[in-house]
Amino acid sequence: MRYIDPHIHMVSRTTDDYKRMALAGCSLVSEPAFWAGFDRSGVEGFRDYFRQLTEYEGRRAGQYGIRHHCWLCINAKEAENVALSREVIAMIPEFLNRPNVLGIGEIGLNKNTRNEATVFLDHLDLAARTGELVLVHTPHLADKYAGTRMILDMLAGDGRIPPDRVCIDHVEEHTIRLALEAGHWVGMTLYPITKCTPARAADLIERYGTERILVNSAGDWGHSDPLAVPEFIFEMRARGHDDATIRRIVWENPVQFFSGCRRFSLSGLREPVNA
Repeated sequence: MRYIDPHIHMVSRTTDDYKRMALAGCSLVSEPAFWAGFDRSGVEGFRDYFRQLTEYEGRRAGQYGIRHHCWLCINAKEAENVALSREVIAMIPEFLNRPNVLGIGEIGLNKNTRNEATVFLDHLDLAARTGELVLVHTPHLADKYAGTRMILDMLAGDGRIPPDRVCIDHVEEHTIRLALEAGHWVGMTLYPITKCTPARAADLIERYGTERILVNSAGDWGHSDPLAVPEFIFEMRARGHDDATIRRIVWENPVQFFSGCRRFSLSGLREPVNA
């Protein structure tokens, strides 16, 4: 089945992963700006990273018939440095008109600190002023519920960005309802160990339906699987869900959300190699 992975960090993956994803039916990926595995020392490191996302990575993906889109921000893991974060945020508009950029993300919280919240609000201000979509990282493990509540409160408190232009990612059983009831899109990240397995994601689809829900692999530096979305498709089929329901989640929903970006279009998109 043709699918989109709406959150995968391909800079941390080998080129072989692109081939495997293409063979599994992937036509398009969306890569949020992320932590590099270490803290960068200055704004020029981020400028080079944004060039990698907006210029180079699309060419690497295109060798396998996959279209590459991206998001721009300073990730929450580096947001404790407010001065550096504000330099990076001031530089982001240089890249926003590039055709493969979808918006601001993944912004959010890591340890739910005051500095992280300050930088989150600065990102929201940029997104509101420029009319961009927003992709939000929610913290992991014990910090997730409190962090998700903080994020939802900050989004509501700002009030300038319509809820359906924001995706709250990495939701789990105890946070998905909060985000959906606030009117946002949600993303379920399919990790082999933490976050949400394909089986747990299928359970949540059966409970909450398919509206405003995405599934993704994240595929980052840690233990992760770039073929997690096909694993989800397999799980849903094994449970007897029809292809129309599955296609809604892995294709139609990400297309609908991404279409809120004025630069996004499916024009010229190639069929996957297994179509």
